[in-house]
Amino acid sequence: MTESNTHSTDATDPTEPTGSTEEVLGAGAGNTTEKDPHDWVTGDEPMTGAQRSYLDTLARQAGETLSADLTKAEASEHIERLQESTGRGTDS
Repeated sequence: MTESNTHSTDATDPTEPTGSTEEVLGAGAGNTTEKDPHDWVTGDEPMTGAQRSYLDTLARQAGETLSADLTKAEASEHIERLQESTGRGTDS
């Protein structure tokens, strides 16, 4: 192999346990899809169109009225709450 397509020797072998608490990617990373909405970088931005549409559906089904001026984080929290109360989005 030429030097241009070999890996740096400074990098740590990902198969070796490091014993540290550093953040990892891949199979050893655990569940990375769930993050507290308050920790989102974009959580204070307006909710997405998909969130708005799904919230409308869930709120109608639950008989609730919600503000249309929610952030992404607020919308996510309402979606989670309404999914539990309506039974939508569950594995059962």
